[in-house]
Amino acid sequence: MDEKTEELRDIFLDTTGGDTVTERQEEGHGSLAAESDADERVAELVARMRERYEFASDVPDDDLVRLVRLYFDDAADADIADELGVSAEAVFDARMDLHLVRESDRDAPFDLTRLRSLSVDDVPLADRAAELDADEETVAHYSAVVAADARSTRANDRFRDEFAELLAESDLKKGHTEDAREDGLREAAEDIETNVSF
Repeated sequence: MDEKTEELRDIFLDTTGGDTVTERQEEGHGSLAAESDADERVAELVARMRERYEFASDVPDDDLVRLVRLYFDDAADADIADELGVSAEAVFDARMDLHLVRESDRDAPFDLTRLRSLSVDDVPLADRAAELDADEETVAHYSAVVAADARSTRANDRFRDEFAELLAESDLKKGHTEDAREDGLREAAEDIETNVSF
């Protein structure tokens, strides 16, 4: 140790009152930690919804968490179905259970407002179909959409909004971590001298 280094060491010891230069590393808050924390909280929300509502789908909760994440990544029902190993119909039912209605789900071949009225009045499916001049399968499909919208509205869209918020936070944390890593690499690379002669 030269004289200058010894002086610096003495200043350090006087200032900190310790002789250890390194600090204990905190647990990282990287993308994996953020993602697993968000998934855990999404799972809690799914469990609360299952307690509160009668689910039409029998997709397990772990898969429902993955479904929520894929939904907010704009994956189509067919892609989610492939990912989970279930039918597209099961994905649709699960989305309705979780109040995850897409705008395209509301593109009915008849007046959806009329269907809402018939649903509120508890008109039987066959009568709804006759009233709307559509087949029962189509009316049943859009009745599920109307029912999911109604449940979501009664809950002030709370569950859907919480899902979106959790996954947005997770993506932001993940993005900041990746941006910081890229910026650090870029700065380090700028200092590298590239004067190489062949």
